[in-house]
Amino acid sequence: MFLPIWTPDALSSEARPIEGRFWRLVEAQHQVSTMKLVDTVDEQALLESLLEETKPALPPEALGLDYLLATPFRYGAIYPHGSRFRRAGRTPGVFYAARAVSTAVAEMAFYRLLFFAESPQTPLPANAADYTAFAAEIGTAAGLDLSEPPLVKDDAGWTHPTDYGACQALAEAARSAGIEAILYRSIRDPAGGMNIALLTAKGFKRREPVERQSWRIHLATRHVQALCDFPRQRIGFQLEDFAQDPRIASRLT
Repeated sequence: MFLPIWTPDALSSEARPIEGRFWRLVEAQHQVSTMKLVDTVDEQALLESLLEETKPALPPEALGLDYLLATPFRYGAIYPHGSRFRRAGRTPGVFYAARAVSTAVAEMAFYRLLFFAESPQTPLPANAADYTAFAAEIGTAAGLDLSEPPLVKDDAGWTHPTDYGACQALAEAARSAGIEAILYRSIRDPAGGMNIALLTAKGFKRREPVERQSWRIHLATRHVQALCDFPRQRIGFQLEDFAQDPRIASRLT
């Protein structure tokens, strides 16, 4: 695929403010995964602190952040697989989130379906899985919006379903230009919602999540159902909704 070339100087001239709440989903077991190993909450606190000491170090700007915000920025460990704005290897962290919680749910639904699409011998879970959706308050004067001119002219590179080369090259140039966040259209969300790639923890306006929701996501062979009890929300996706990705499309034949 042809890679668009954007220099740090060119990106600097396109910097614009980005502000708002952005949502991310994590498996709810992060809250209780260690509790089954201990007998009291004090023992759990001790175990959590010992585990924290074994984890890769945080960059200075991430110190003091809630772990839900800080975790993507941990250094030292090898990032096993590349993502849209981060190469594999010992590379700087990226915090991915979505403007709307529905987009964050769509992203999670896609990647859960993709896991089973690429592991056809793995049975689907019988029960719904629990997730925590949390909102982070983000604000920066140094952002890029890939959905607006002039960057949108290279939309084919930014929205490729499987080749992240253009986005990864852009992120590297953006870091050199002092860019802190990249706003881009989700290609996983059928509604075309917006995502953000926060390149530095400096972009958080609050040290902790500002809102949380509990979601249950149930997977079936050709659809996903997601339910939030409060506020009451229900979102459904069909396998066809994600057919833009060839790995999912192959499951439709």
